[in-house]
Amino acid sequence: MDLLALADFNLVARHGGFGRAARATGRPKATLSRRVSELEAALGVRLFERGARDLKLSEEGRALHARSAALLTELEETATAIASGAERPRGTLRISAPLLFSQMAMGRIAAGFVRDYPEVRLEVTTDDRAVDMIEEGFDLVIRVNPRPDESLVGRAFIRDRLVVVAPPSFERPADGGAVPAVVRGAADPQSVWKLKAAGEAQALSVEPVLSLASMVMVRDAVRLGAGAGRLPLSLVGRDLAAGRLICWGDSDAPETELWALYPSRRLLSARVSAFLAHLARLFPTGSPEELAALIDGGSGTG
Repeated sequence: MDLLALADFNLVARHGGFGRAARATGRPKATLSRRVSELEAALGVRLFERGARDLKLSEEGRALHARSAALLTELEETATAIASGAERPRGTLRISAPLLFSQMAMGRIAAGFVRDYPEVRLEVTTDDRAVDMIEEGFDLVIRVNPRPDESLVGRAFIRDRLVVVAPPSFERPADGGAVPAVVRGAADPQSVWKLKAAGEAQALSVEPVLSLASMVMVRDAVRLGAGAGRLPLSLVGRDLAAGRLICWGDSDAPETELWALYPSRRLLSARVSAFLAHLARLFPTGSPEELAALIDGGSGTG
């Protein structure tokens, strides 16, 4: 495949037409049109649907643009870095992150990153679904307890755990006792909370008084005395330290891991490397206490 023709195709696709691409780059419109036609002939498919007034990518064109644009950008950046003798992070870094983590921490993380790397434009999208990194054009995704995926590599940078907490006015029931509980909708359907307190196992019968859509809502309701709750330690660390809530024990639920992942077949760009290093500086041990400190603003942009 002719890489120059592929580059011209992506140029036209990015600008939405031959004329706009020519005006933006100073390239002759006829040259761009010829290159794209040659690429279509070589592939045996139509990459653009040419109307009387507009130009739209065909289905095959959309697929080629989605898969080749990022790779061409990486090749260009690598060549530039080699020519300059050093690779400095620059350009756009697109990240997908879970909603709760984004609401509580990504603003502080992002502010510190762009302060340290001013030539990078950081774009963060919040989404709890498993996005397709290649098709949707993300450089890096943050996922909670991701399933094994041979197409992705990365590392866990935070390990959190669930604890059962309650207002100080609540008395913890004896083993097997019932507790008024604030639960997170269908995501927390258990009728029994098993926990460890002072080295001993205990089970509490859950009697939901509120079912809410997010962990933040659950925490706020527990703070105001609606019931006990099972929440991430990072989310209630400040409340426990201040005495607004008390911890009845660690839940026996599996540990929650936050992973930073990127495509295994893609060259690791300087932008992604810099962001991974930024996470490592913020969370050197990956403990929930480090995440709680960031949420509370103690190390906001460090």
